Amino acid sequence: MTAIDDALAALRASDPVEGVPAGPLRAGIADAALGFVALGGPLAARRRQALTELADCIRPLAGAGDPVLVEGGAYPGAWVESTGSISVEVLTRFAPAVARATHLRFAELQRDDGLLPYKVTDAGPGFSQIQMVTPLSRTVWNHYLLTGGTDTGYLRAMYDALAANDAWLARHRDTRGTGGVEAFCTFDTGHDASPRFWGVPDRCYRGDAARVDPAHPELPFVAPDLTANVAAQRRYLARIATELGADAAPWVAAAAASTAALVAQCLADDGRYYDRDARGELRRIASDVILRVYEAEHGDDAEFAAALDRDLLNTRRFLSAAGLTSLAMDDPRFSGDASRNSWGGPVNLLSMIRAAHPFELHGRVAEHARVATATLTALAVADRFPQCLDPFSGAAGYTEAYSPALLFLLDQLERSSGVLPRPDGELWLSGLTPTRLEHGAAADAVGASRRVGGALYELAGDDERIVVERDGSRLAEFPRGWRLVADAAGAPVAVVNLAAAPVSGELVTASGATRLTLAPNERVTLPPLAVSQTAPAVTTPPIFRQTL
Repeated sequence: MTAIDDALAALRASDPVEGVPAGPLRAGIADAALGFVALGGPLAARRRQALTELADCIRPLAGAGDPVLVEGGAYPGAWVESTGSISVEVLTRFAPAVARATHLRFAELQRDDGLLPYKVTDAGPGFSQIQMVTPLSRTVWNHYLLTGGTDTGYLRAMYDALAANDAWLARHRDTRGTGGVEAFCTFDTGHDASPRFWGVPDRCYRGDAARVDPAHPELPFVAPDLTANVAAQRRYLARIATELGADAAPWVAAAAASTAALVAQCLADDGRYYDRDARGELRRIASDVILRVYEAEHGDDAEFAAALDRDLLNTRRFLSAAGLTSLAMDDPRFSGDASRNSWGGPVNLLSMIRAAHPFELHGRVAEHARVATATLTALAVADRFPQCLDPFSGAAGYTEAYSPALLFLLDQLERSSGVLPRPDGELWLSGLTPTRLEHGAAADAVGASRRVGGALYELAGDDERIVVERDGSRLAEFPRGWRLVADAAGAPVAVVNLAAAPVSGELVTASGATRLTLAPNERVTLPPLAVSQTAPAVTTPPIFRQTL
């Protein structure tokens, strides 16, 4: 037997819910037949640990209501910037009922004036800041699509809540009439310990999210991440409005106005986006704001490529040994101290779980794989799931059992070497197996399974080749490094190269075998009856460079 045969056999003999306590996470895993095995290395044990600890992060808040996701570790509640947005978006693939309940909990506790709570704990909702990062409406829309696109009651409840919150922001967070969204305090963006907010109060004036300190000479800031967030929220609210039969045009116009304000107020001559303070000056501090703006789907492919080359994939700036840092490493204020809650330098797992969306949106799957593999390696050999990683060693830092870290590991394993359903109906069957991880983290072979649309998909791969089966029958074989894209019915429609170098090999499907060479990021469309070397291809030349 080959290593792939061994992985398939181990996958079929495994219990997907082993070690996961009874509850909605266990039910979600069982319903989706979410299996995973790794032959050799620590990944199988770390994934089991992640699931067990994630189950502990799911509970009712204040002892009432349906179980929701909490942040975990040092954070005994749900925060809208993370738990209620990006984490819930990923959790939808593992425990959709919990993702739904978490979203609705924020909506249920919305204030009468429209402000959504920035957090919900056992003590109740908090309203002292806005603390927005990942566009909440995007995660609502993606949850709706991933769960079948039929739960219009949920969609209507979230649409109404998001529309009211948008109106609150328009009334209270554009005091200078720029059309942008203003930060009144450090916690508005969750940038604890970041030089971005040195000399700025942590909380809004007198604990009121509608008030800015009138004695502060530089506040408020027109914030690029908050402005980009609202632009994206409005674009997705337009989609939701259309789905619900409402008029999308006002949202489209409002989103365009937000985008125009972002460019007019925050874009500098160096191509970066910065806060503009009350004196009209740009605060030129390069931080993970760069990633946040692009996570909000701002900019075209060329602009994102420039940001990668200039900043995000620059080893002088943000690309560290453990992932993307929270402040540019060549800033003299940079501190890699990961032992505390800090956005002043360390790699934050929240940044890493957010990063997949902008990279993939712009076809930069090979670059994302390079960045995310470093973080996956660090978590695979760590003794806990922290908020922060040391950017130089990858050592685990502040807190433990942190749900964004748990979900990053689960997400990245599916994204790189598993079965991942997409909101647009595509199914990603990825073969960048974790067989070349450093520091003792590598596996010899892996296997993963998931039930999608009533069919069971099983994927197994070693360091050379990947096989995919659908309901026990061979669907495809292809070389390590590729991703097979299938449609909602399971028919192969494209192949993509996730690897950082060209990969040659045979794609074998029911239509036959064809030899292909794919460059990094290249996507080759498969004709319905046969694979052709002349099939339309999309190639995004990769950006890999080290600045010395």
